Amino acid sequence: MVSTIVVGGFFGDEGKGKIVAHIAYTDHPSIIARGGVGPNAGHTVLKDGVKYGVRMVPSGFVYDKARLLIGAGVLVDPTVLEREVQLLGCADRLGVDYRCSIIEEKHILEDKTTERLAKKIGTTGTGCGPANKDRVMRSARQAKDVESLKKYLTDVSQECNDAIDRGENIIIEGSQGFGISLYYGTYPYVTSKDTSASSLAADVGVGPTRIDEVVVVFKAFPTRVGEGPFETEMPPEEAKKRGIAEFGTVTGRARRIGYWDPRLARYSAMVNGATQAAITGLDRVDPAVKGVTDYDRLTDRVKEFLRQAEKDARVPFTLLSTGPDQKDIIDLRNHKK
Repeated sequence: MVSTIVVGGFFGDEGKGKIVAHIAYTDHPSIIARGGVGPNAGHTVLKDGVKYGVRMVPSGFVYDKARLLIGAGVLVDPTVLEREVQLLGCADRLGVDYRCSIIEEKHILEDKTTERLAKKIGTTGTGCGPANKDRVMRSARQAKDVESLKKYLTDVSQECNDAIDRGENIIIEGSQGFGISLYYGTYPYVTSKDTSASSLAADVGVGPTRIDEVVVVFKAFPTRVGEGPFETEMPPEEAKKRGIAEFGTVTGRARRIGYWDPRLARYSAMVNGATQAAITGLDRVDPAVKGVTDYDRLTDRVKEFLRQAEKDARVPFTLLSTGPDQKDIIDLRNHKK
């Protein structure tokens, strides 16, 4: 039995969806539970050659045998959720904790029309901040109050803990990244709650002593959408020269590109209590490794990058992504130090 948390190590968009999918296909979890803020973060996932951008349903939906759960700590937009359920055909596998707070139209409107949020902070306009504000004020509606969600309601904490008691594998997947944590990120340019592994465990109601592995996901070239400090940001012309151009899954906004950040990597791994790390975008360190699935076939440049990254983060890098396809990955978890 292994309970695994997958958490973003930088500013989001690290490729957590691919890492969750890989772990799911190899570890065969009975449950994949989503923590995090809400529909303000998207995961891009490939399934059967089709690219999906999901904002509410766990990105582990690609593994057909897992029960898909949305933890009590997550904000739910019923419209977004229903649209994804129809698109993915996963209604029979989905469970929503009856205590989830609901995003309403008034929250979206407030998010988009509050100048400080929309212009200075650069929020996604999905209503998450205002909805969390109502939650703190104890005036938010809960999933149990929404008729269209009745068929999905469950106690996610009970389901997760029961699965652990039965000796089954579970995955808890996060959204956003450590750098925009309300507590530990670049405040005030952050999201509306903590995004660390501890909060993800709390979001789904699994106690810290029941977590076995914390996989922090880094990106060889970190990216950031929206405003806020970005210490290792590279000039746009440098990103263009390197052929790196990315856009946010939810907003469609161009992502700012940066160089590897050793200080943030170390601090993120520490606060998240990482037991191992995954890294994506190694094919951008050296295009020659694109699609490589054997560590010995990595170039010296990439191997040196990984050696330094491990020293920086002080945690073994066990999942190495060498390209965008699901199969473009090297899994060293059985060789973990």
